[in-house]
Amino acid sequence: METIITTTDTVPGREIAHCIGLVKGSTVRAKHIGSDIVAGLRNLVGGEVKEYASLLAGAREQAIDRMLSEARTMGADAVVGMRLETSTITQAASEVVAYGTAVKLK
Repeated sequence: METIITTTDTVPGREIAHCIGLVKGSTVRAKHIGSDIVAGLRNLVGGEVKEYASLLAGAREQAIDRMLSEARTMGADAVVGMRLETSTITQAASEVVAYGTAVKLK
């Protein structure tokens, strides 16, 4: 069965049997010099910086996957109250953290 993820504090149509605890997953990604050059050119003409959008999308997915792996290890059926946070580590690197509450469903 697939582990359910929700940003709400409940799972619609299901009852929470008990709370297992906090689960989290994170990744730190750095920009590539080639992406910086292309992004700099895009800044001149405007538009979406696809290189950075792709980098962040991959980082979000990896952080969520790591959070889910921790939840499954703890025997969770779902993660409720899931959130994503991003912070800058250095000028060239950012951390993405996914976190929530692992729960067992009835």
